[in-house]
Amino acid sequence: MTKAEIVKEISRKTGVERVVVENTIEAFMNSVKEHISNKETVSLRGFGNFIIKKRAAKIARNISKNTAIQLPAHFIPAFKPSKKFSERVKKSVK
Repeated sequence: MTKAEIVKEISRKTGVERVVVENTIEAFMNSVKEHISNKETVSLRGFGNFIIKKRAAKIARNISKNTAIQLPAHFIPAFKPSKKFSERVKKSVK
């Protein structure tokens, strides 16, 4: 499902104009990005948490050149679904 499809579905279900729904979703995504980039967790009860994880430094291989390169430690965004969300997916996906 794409963002455009989500906007269309929310607009249809709520009766709110597509432009308003799209602006709201954009504002939500920008807010999540901003807080995650500031190393803050974004929690949505019953849905999950947008968190930041630290990846340790490691040595990677460039197979085509047969060389090793050092990758520094860095942070990545991640999503941890809530227990309710995980259980619903487990029950519905076969």
